Amino acid sequence: MLKSLNKTLLGAALIGASFAPHAFAETTINALFMAQAAYSEADVRAMTDAFSKANPDVKVNLEFVPYEGLHDKTVLAQGSGGYDVVLFDVIWPAEYATNNVLVDVTARITDDMKKGVLPGAWTTVQYDGKYYGMPWILDTKYLFYNKEILEKAGIKTPPKTWDELAEQAKTIKDKGLLATPIAWSWSQAEAAICDYTTLVSAYKGDFLKDGKPAFQSGGGLDALNYMVSSYKSGLTNPNSKEFLEEDVRKVFQNGDAAFALNWTYMYNMANDPKDSKVAGKVGVVPAPGVAGKSEASAVNGSMGLGVTTASKHPDEAWKYVTFMTSQPTQNQYAKLSLPIWASSYQDPAVTKGQEELIAAAKVGLAAMYPRPTTPKYQELSTALQQAIQESLLGQSSPEDALKSAADNSGL
Repeated sequence: MLKSLNKTLLGAALIGASFAPHAFAETTINALFMAQAAYSEADVRAMTDAFSKANPDVKVNLEFVPYEGLHDKTVLAQGSGGYDVVLFDVIWPAEYATNNVLVDVTARITDDMKKGVLPGAWTTVQYDGKYYGMPWILDTKYLFYNKEILEKAGIKTPPKTWDELAEQAKTIKDKGLLATPIAWSWSQAEAAICDYTTLVSAYKGDFLKDGKPAFQSGGGLDALNYMVSSYKSGLTNPNSKEFLEEDVRKVFQNGDAAFALNWTYMYNMANDPKDSKVAGKVGVVPAPGVAGKSEASAVNGSMGLGVTTASKHPDEAWKYVTFMTSQPTQNQYAKLSLPIWASSYQDPAVTKGQEELIAAAKVGLAAMYPRPTTPKYQELSTALQQAIQESLLGQSSPEDALKSAADNSGL
């Protein structure tokens, strides 16, 4: 009897042991995000907590780096298999696909996803007809303005063209309301390329033609000439040449800029009375156009979430990506980044309190202009960043600086 009982207990223990790893198995995935603009770190953590509650068998380790470190962190970690999920900029799929950094997820994209997501958002994750993730941050730069300052200057409507912006800034300066009314993100970084691209789109310029640089003439040259003119005129804050987007936000929120070009996230942050001196005075419109050429201008600043080829847990990683990019998650956190889903814009939970931003988004998101699609984007961007800095500092003419950039672009 005792032997029989022992056998039964041993059998039960063995069965229990065989089930135990499954009952308590926990897969850990590592995800890399950026610590600026769009969704806040707190929002990403809250979304991830919700995912963990729904998927208790998957643990997600989060890491946040500044945008400037995102690309290199992703690439350098490939050898060690450091990340399963990474946030990537719209400018990187060509390089990441060519160098086998991201998993081709074309087969995982469902018809419902294809139908539900705004067509423009898909360009964020596509290269050569394949999908390398899900779009997550749908973003462009808008023109923000201080309603109170414009009113004091007697300006009734915000500028519709870039020339009008300069005229209105001059009026504000001449009336002694602000010494330098415009703030830009012109630090020698990708931020400057986003401002430059916005202007290239306004002037109907081309970055590349037949795979070769074309920005050194036409709209590309007009765009840089405008930047230099704005800088030298004294209408632009001289510190713009060192500013990133967060610097622009702080200057605008402090009431020290009448106009600022920035991403979606600034709208609700600048309207928060806890942190902003201009809460309730923030206006937003699409970035202006150029008379006879364009009604508005916009850069595609969208970003996607993808699974790395180094991931040992691609199924769990994809499950996390689809949760983070799902419509319910995006609608819940629509104050710092607007959803990728078309029907979200009919949802009062998304639009309430930010109707002005949504109106600007309908124009801006439809006008989004891409930075060049090339596996050599990093070299091209670095060359253009240098050209912009040299032109602003008067070390080179815009014509010569852009010619040098074309020569040093690797294309």
